[in-house]
Amino acid sequence: SPEAQTLGRAAISLFAWRPDSTFLRKPPYFDGLAKEPAPVDDLMGMRPLAILGDMVTTDHISPSGSIAQDSPTARYLAERGLKKSEYHTYGIRRGNHEVGMRGTFASVRLKNEMVPHTEGGNTMLHPDGKVLSIFDAAKIYRERGVPLIVFAGRDYGAGSSRDWAAKGPALLGVRAVVAESFEQIHRSNLVGMGILPLELIGVKRQNLKLSGTETFDVLGISEGIRPRTRLTLRINRTDGTTLEQEVACRIDTAMELAYYRHGGMLPYVYREMTVHL
Repeated sequence: SPEAQTLGRAAISLFAWRPDSTFLRKPPYFDGLAKEPAPVDDLMGMRPLAILGDMVTTDHISPSGSIAQDSPTARYLAERGLKKSEYHTYGIRRGNHEVGMRGTFASVRLKNEMVPHTEGGNTMLHPDGKVLSIFDAAKIYRERGVPLIVFAGRDYGAGSSRDWAAKGPALLGVRAVVAESFEQIHRSNLVGMGILPLELIGVKRQNLKLSGTETFDVLGISEGIRPRTRLTLRINRTDGTTLEQEVACRIDTAMELAYYRHGGMLPYVYREMTVHL
């Protein structure tokens, strides 16, 4: 029948994911996805993954160029038998989320104030006080169940639109980004991946006097988050003191709010589709 022929053609067009592929892997965006979204709640106990300056571009966050030989990505590829001449670039391998995660914040020009006087994709793991690659630190935080936060100055996410600049942080466990201002498309992409963009009100990043040893809470979400609502960023310092700073929730539209409530655009679309099946 025509229906059977159509199904036959569809079946032929499908293929099994190759678990050994270094170019194309099944992404984890729908792994363990519940039928209904969980209630959104305040973000508690976040550790900083990076404290960055002004004009951090999407190329800093998700470089598309060469894969450095001493990087977590190079280590991942070498473990799979590839030679340096076969590494290619982050851009070519963007269909592999394992590469995309390892390439997040991997720019050799990134300046993370948690590891001052250096450049590159490193951070300080706390409370251990150990310098690691951002990917390796995020992996340990994830194993410990610790959510992550990123701080930045003006125009965070400037430059060309790049989806991995939002996908990568989300997969690393970043739940919020606090900045003085955002590039508009990147801000929207963050919401689309379930990351909460927060804008400082009345202060600059330096006024917070962050060392990277703090933990952070975002309060007011569970009371009923709305587009452009005001929330409270609570900074918990190691000496026992706290500072509460007002921030603007840069979820700007009702549609973006729906995405955030579902944990991102992909879970939202998936749940909308399955409702009508």
